[in-house]
Amino acid sequence: MSANQVALWYLVASICFIFALKGLSHPTTARRGNALGIIGMAIAVVVTLAVVYSASKNVAMILIGIAVGGAIGAVIARRVQMTQMPELVAAFHSLVGMAAVLIAIAAVHNPTALGLANPIPAGNKLELFIGTFIGAITFSGSVIAFGKLSGRIRSAPVIFPGQQLLNLAIGVAMVGFGIWFFMADPREHYWLPYVVMTGLAFLLGFLLIIPIGGADMPVVISMLNSYSGWAAAGIGFSLNNPMLIISGSLVGSSGAILSYIMCKAMNRSFISVILGGFGAEGGTAVAGTEQKQVKSGSADDVAFMLSNADSVIIVPGYGLAVARAQHAVKEMANALREKGVNVRYAIHPVAGRMPGHMNVLLAEAEVPYDQVFEMEDINSDFGSTDVVLVLGANDVVNPLAEVKGSAIYGMPILEAHHARTVIVNKRSMAAGYAGLDNPLFYMDKTMMVFGDAKKVVEDIVKALA
Repeated sequence: MSANQVALWYLVASICFIFALKGLSHPTTARRGNALGIIGMAIAVVVTLAVVYSASKNVAMILIGIAVGGAIGAVIARRVQMTQMPELVAAFHSLVGMAAVLIAIAAVHNPTALGLANPIPAGNKLELFIGTFIGAITFSGSVIAFGKLSGRIRSAPVIFPGQQLLNLAIGVAMVGFGIWFFMADPREHYWLPYVVMTGLAFLLGFLLIIPIGGADMPVVISMLNSYSGWAAAGIGFSLNNPMLIISGSLVGSSGAILSYIMCKAMNRSFISVILGGFGAEGGTAVAGTEQKQVKSGSADDVAFMLSNADSVIIVPGYGLAVARAQHAVKEMANALREKGVNVRYAIHPVAGRMPGHMNVLLAEAEVPYDQVFEMEDINSDFGSTDVVLVLGANDVVNPLAEVKGSAIYGMPILEAHHARTVIVNKRSMAAGYAGLDNPLFYMDKTMMVFGDAKKVVEDIVKALA
């Protein structure tokens, strides 16, 4: 395969990736976007194999790696639950970061094997330095994010005195050793500064993520997604591989844009998230709630209130995802529509534990897209809504966001507290991921229904029948 043919096929794959991102921006085109992404990646892999085969005829190990990795991926895809998707994404980010580091190590160890001059030119050393430290930070940071999201590590921030100064010192030292690696005479052995710089980058990634609480995890996921893309792009420059450069840049830029959108949705600055977020361990009871009174009801009570309403808005949250109640919720909505009730769904940008989590759940249940509304499109309707049904959501409907001095002050929320009646389903009065009490639960207009979301909704459906 000639160089021009390779470039042409890589261009086709890149175009597929661009249209894949475009398709994934809306639920109605997401399937097409996913298909285009698969086609683009298949083209990139086949062309790369053809290039390797024409150069060395040795592709056996690559094919074995593809087979093993594909088999593992297929097993994971079949077993993973939707509630585990956030930690799965974090785990995948870690693999991308480590792949960038390992490629960079191979290039430093044997540059000619990867098409680089020996000794390595200064420009390539700079690219390897950038790709290595971004990849290392992505790996260790993603491992911590995976642990927090999966519950293997406490989601509460880990903070100690002098933490930011330590991070700054490690960052300066990492850059210093990187400069040493960059400036080292080709006749000298530059493994020492490179290895120390890589080790410091792994440590920095760990220290950057441990002070970030669970409430900020959606931002962390998109941020690490961006990091993994830039790491791949940096290595692409070193290897003179346009496919890596283009795909890495697409992932990096889209992740950065998503991080900005998430920060805006949470009224958080990107810097404040990186310097240590808020959050407490999910499931921890809020101090003082035992003295407050709440009104509780049953599924029969909920069915009566919903069937006598003209308009209902359903607010899905992480509790719905844990219970896998989306199919039961759709059945309940259909039963209400048969009674003439106007039922809609309200989605907060950071509901759940990753961007788009609730959208994916509702799409899995084949909820019509025209019934699902984003926060900015439906917030003004809460005041004229008869009943709002909150299923497992907490922080995204917390009125404390409107109270100065609150940890979430200024965070845009779904204004469920403006509705005429609010029904909240939770397992208990435990705190949300931000670790804050929620005044919505104690309002006179609010009725709490405790229990597993799927069981409660199924009981509501029976009562409606």
